[in-house]
Formats: sequence, structure tokens, C-alpha cells
Amino acid sequence: MLSKFKRNKHQQHLAQLPKISQSVDDVDFFYAPANFRETLLEKIASATRRICIIALYLEQDDGGKGILDALYAAKRQRPELDVRVLVDWHRAQRGRIGAAASNTNADWYCRMAQENPGIDIPVYGVPINTREALGVLHFKGFIIDDSVLYSGASLNDVYLHQHDKYRYDRYQLIRNAQMADIMFDWVTQNLIKGRGVNRLDDINRPKSPEIKNDIRLYRQELRDASFHFQGDADNEQLSVTPLVGLGKSSLLNKTIFHLMPCAEHKLTICTPYFNLPAILVRNIIQLLREGKKVEIIVGDKTANDFFHSRR
Repeated sequence: MLSKFKRNKHQQHLAQLPKISQSVDDVDFFYAPANFRETLLEKIASATRRICIIALYLEQDDGGKGILDALYAAKRQRPELDVRVLVDWHRAQRGRIGAAASNTNADWYCRMAQENPGIDIPVYGVPINTREALGVLHFKGFIIDDSVLYSGASLNDVYLHQHDKYRYDRYQLIRNAQMADIMFDWVTQNLIKGRGVNRLDDINRPKSPEIKNDIRLYRQELRDASFHFQGDADNEQLSVTPLVGLGKSSLLNKTIFHLMPCAEHKLTICTPYFNLPAILVRNIIQLLREGKKVEIIVGDKTANDFFHSRR
């Protein structure tokens, strides 16, 4: 059994995290990708100050085009809007796995910029590593005015349930001005202004080998990039704590490690791939020995483009 001392150590880590007060009425959950798509489009259309779209990729298909068209429409109607899009640098400059690297998403962003003169919607490519196989952008979500639409979904036909097939993700709409400001400022300072980050909607963007050294240095800098804010909530009220991390020693990883042993009855893990680090496997084994339930939900192999490219 987990000793009381060790359990208190895990709980102490969680208790010491800074927390932002959150109204229960300002949190909504969505349970279908079509609802996520509709909500995202509605929030874009009604935005008055800022729209920050962050996803692994914004695809040149019906679903992705619907989002980018909506962004241009919102900016055209309200020129004062601060609109920015961030996607993975490498993913945007190739086709789907097994497809030719012609007419990429980055090429599409350039065409859209040329077709909409005077309407500036920057699309930033964030290079997390020197090659896509070594790591991609997983800081995902959508900051619109004072709301954060939290999801790991990319923006394409399948994730947006544009046609018959769909891929499921988590979808939470959190209305919290302080958290939206914290995340928006972090994106500005650490992603948009980051070393090695370049605009994909610029036809004269550099080639990846040209910025290889910048990418390596940028990755090191991201390891030290965390949210800095003053919490205003205690441990007895509903609150949110934004976390970010790159590398095994990040605050995000440490918090996951400490959170798991604090489960009192049941732990549920949702993950697209089941390749947990040994340190988390030991946590699961310990929970099972204590007679607690552990539920693990993994993505089916048919849900990713690696499977489709090898059929």
C-alpha cells in the first residue's frame, strides 16, 4: 500500500500549484466532433478582440477550408481583430503520409493570403524539433476573446466530422478572462516570437535545413518556458491550472506523475497511443495493488494516417 507519507507528498504537489478561480457556469463540455466544429465556427463569427488558433495542422480540405474561410470573413468584417494561426512547421509542408509533397497546406496558406490582399492572417509554423518524426506541436487549443476552447483536435474533415468519418477528441469550452490572457501572452512570447518560428503564408519562408540550428536552440528554450501567474483560488473551490511542458522533467509531467497516485477510487486515462513511460506504469501497478480501478481508453489504429498509408 502507498504509505501515508508518500500520498501526502503527491497531494502536496497538487495543493501547491497556483490556481485560477473558475465559475462552474462558465464551463461547457461537448461530446461530438460536429458540436465542436459548430461551436468553433460560432465563436470565430462572434469574436470581437482576438482569435488564436493552435493545432497540429489546418488541412486543405472541406473542414479546414471552412475554418480558414471563417477566419478571413471575421477579419474582413472586423479589421481590428487580432487573428493568428499556429500549426506544426514540418506537418504543414508535406502531404499526407504516402502522398506527394506538392500543393501542401503551406502552399494553400500562401494562396489564401494572395487572394485576400489587405487582410492579414498570419499562419505561423512552429518547429518543435528538426524533423517531424522527432516531435511535433502539441500545444493545442483555441483562444477567442475571453474563452478557451480546449481540444487536441486538428482541423480537417475527420476531426471536424465534415462528412461520414470522424475522429473523436476532448472538447471543453472554458470562459475565463485571466486564463485566456495567460495563455495568449504565453503563445505570443514563446511561440510567435520564438527562435526558428516563421510564417508559412510567406512564399519566401526559409527551408528547414536553413534554420536547423535555430530549431535546436529553440527546443532548449522551450524546456524552460512555463506559465507565470499569481493564483487567486484556494484548494477548496473550483479552479483551473494551466500547465505546459516540454521534456521529461517539465512541470506538466511532474504533475501527471503526482496526480495518478491521488486517485481514491478510479483512474481513467484517455490516450491515442499506449506507450506510457515506466514511471507511470509503476503508478498504475501500485493503484491496482491497492484495489483501485484503472480504465485505459486508447485510439484505434485505423484512426490515424499511418494506418491508412500502409493498407
